[in-house]
Amino acid sequence: MKTITHRSDTRGKANFGWLNSRHTFSFGHYFDPERIQFGALRVLNDDIVVGGAGFPTHPHNNMEIVSIPLEGALAHKDSTGTEKIIATGEVQIMSAGSGLSHSEYNASKTEEVNFLQVWVLPKERDINPRYEQKLFDENARKNKIQVVVAPDNKNALWINQDAWFSLTDLDRNTSITYDFHKSGNGVYLFVIDGNVSVAGELLKKRDALGISDTSKLEVSASTNARLLFIEVPMI
Repeated sequence: MKTITHRSDTRGKANFGWLNSRHTFSFGHYFDPERIQFGALRVLNDDIVVGGAGFPTHPHNNMEIVSIPLEGALAHKDSTGTEKIIATGEVQIMSAGSGLSHSEYNASKTEEVNFLQVWVLPKERDINPRYEQKLFDENARKNKIQVVVAPDNKNALWINQDAWFSLTDLDRNTSITYDFHKSGNGVYLFVIDGNVSVAGELLKKRDALGISDTSKLEVSASTNARLLFIEVPMI
């Protein structure tokens, strides 16, 4: 088993007043040659946007982009004609493919929105751009692993990569086993909230651990915990 630990306070920082962002991997003005990506996982940004503000229209191509609101809601609009509100409890995926433009704003004029934006390198390049979002039952992840993004699961959002995103809400003093979906993949475990132990490491809120060269991992919670598993090819 190979592991790499990324503590919350080692992430890159960007604060523009309207946006307070923490970058797990090199992004924007933050560059660390040791923190470019984990396999096909290229970006994991933890963004807080003030009321009424957001990202104006900008282009993307050949990237799988997943957004997960943690608090608040996002207003999304893109060049495919999609215009949606993404609320807490929902997950969004956008395959940029051959190219599209989109904007992302806080849906509230007064309250902050906190969301995770994740980029995964695609399996196939230049596909037709596509957009999808879905509301997931939070009860279905209570001490269970709930797959929310996958290439092969009709109950999840489809992704153009051999990648799986899963959410788990663990009760204190509860353990869970994550079984890898594909041999040779790695898993990036991001602690949204709480404290957990995995592979001999104690992880706290917003800490993360990348694991590869294994087929499963055991996670034990010492407090109530919210977890995101991102399984990707180790390219």
